[in-house]
Amino acid sequence: MLAAYRAGLFPMEVNHGRRRKALGWWSPDPRGVIPLDGLRISKSLRRSRSRFIIEVDRAFEPVMRACADPKRPGGWISEPFVEAYTALHQLGWAHSVEAWTPEGELVGGLYGVAIGGAFAGESMFQRRTDASKVALVGLVERLRAWGYQLLDTQWSTPHLESLGAVSISRDEYLRQLAEALAQPARWGGFV
Repeated sequence: MLAAYRAGLFPMEVNHGRRRKALGWWSPDPRGVIPLDGLRISKSLRRSRSRFIIEVDRAFEPVMRACADPKRPGGWISEPFVEAYTALHQLGWAHSVEAWTPEGELVGGLYGVAIGGAFAGESMFQRRTDASKVALVGLVERLRAWGYQLLDTQWSTPHLESLGAVSISRDEYLRQLAEALAQPARWGGFV
């Protein structure tokens, strides 16, 4: 999996008719990224930040399971994915950023894979308004502080575009990925 991420690929299940699923490796063109200096934080999101406490890697598997909730529209994350990414987390490659209430309830978050100076975001969830966006803001703050260069969002959706995501060509993405992979950035520390 790490070799695939280094080559600009990410896995996702693909439905092949009734009950038949296969693993697909994706490298979209165009590719969605959030420039680390281009995150858009609206006034309402700025206000929402005070309602949550951001933690890193405190609840990786619960974040993945929340992202994998089969009731979510478009949900595709299966148990083998949870197991594979949890193993990557235990090896120090996959990470979560979580939004918690002051009372200690996990209400939003995201997870992804960090290699060199690149972070490949995989999925987000929220149980409270703006919780996933606040987790994303926390991620971007940390990536900047820790020396990262690239935040890969895979595709650029209207939701992500409202936060500053842009679409770039595959060639441009691969160029930026190569530069980011050459960086000694590492996951860790607190902002």
